[in-house]
Amino acid sequence: MSTWDALAQLTLTVERYELEGLEVAFSSEFIRKTTVIRMHGEGHEGLGEDVTYSPSDQDALQRAGAVAPITGRFTLASFAQHIRSLDLFPVAPERDDFRHYRNWAFDSAALDLALRQAGTTLHAALGRDPRPLTFVASLRLGEPPSLKPLLARLAIVPSLRFKLDPTASWDEHLIAQLADLGAVDSVDLKGFYEGTIVDNPADPRLYRLVAEGFPQAWIEDPRLTDQTRPVLEQHMQRVTWDAPIHGVADIQALSVKPRMINIKPSRLGGLQSLLDTYDYCAEQGIECYGGGQSELGVGRGQIQYLASLFHPDAPNDVAPSAFNLPEPPPDLPPSPLEPAPAELGFRWS
Repeated sequence: MSTWDALAQLTLTVERYELEGLEVAFSSEFIRKTTVIRMHGEGHEGLGEDVTYSPSDQDALQRAGAVAPITGRFTLASFAQHIRSLDLFPVAPERDDFRHYRNWAFDSAALDLALRQAGTTLHAALGRDPRPLTFVASLRLGEPPSLKPLLARLAIVPSLRFKLDPTASWDEHLIAQLADLGAVDSVDLKGFYEGTIVDNPADPRLYRLVAEGFPQAWIEDPRLTDQTRPVLEQHMQRVTWDAPIHGVADIQALSVKPRMINIKPSRLGGLQSLLDTYDYCAEQGIECYGGGQSELGVGRGQIQYLASLFHPDAPNDVAPSAFNLPEPPPDLPPSPLEPAPAELGFRWS
């Protein structure tokens, strides 16, 4: 039986739903907006979070209100099929892959509600035990780059590990300083982003500096070109993928079988795709680590919950949201996080 089969026939009654907007300013350039889906039925509430990055898409959803025709009695499988028959965007999204993000929000709210109506939890339904969750903090070092944001967090949690976003302004001196700290588990080259504030064009100079400067770190999402492929050829066993992965087919299409991939539930577009990807990676001996999407609400705990069940010991990019604040609070927790599933449903307390 597949992992999806263990959940697909859970019954679900949806009587109504509501939307709740969340907003946090991570910087002057990045005002993060998300929308919490609050799904009600049989005296229970199921929660999910839409992490679509476009503020205008979030605003349009919230202005339109809870107008999608999703009430009724379903199984999780039939609800997922129904959701995919609808257009959940009042206006066309800025990017087509944002449809995956919104599907995940409704799927995760439905899962939470179905488990609560059944009087159980995700780990009980799957027969898996939550385990202490290893995490890394994901950071950009600004322009010009500075160790300040990294050192501020290390001052609070000296054992903290990091996933960093190198940019073209990084040089040998900065990389040597970072390497001396011995706290970098992965570097995200963001080679597949276009038209965003984090675009990072393929740069063979930067790729070489990073690959050689962090010889033990995972190298995420390089763009392989005629210029960068020779630079990374001897480091391919450390190359891992995130942005190109939307399901099993994308993993199978990679030119080299990876040792590790980043699994972001919202990017995979739904519960069945996520669980099928977990199963495929387990069958193929491909390790996984979790990735976040700057969740502001319940969505962060949900991806932490999944990571604690499927890949708790990996360098999971699912640190508590407070690590992303411009001024981190003094009570940041160390890694690993103790398991914290709620008494019912699909939530991390």
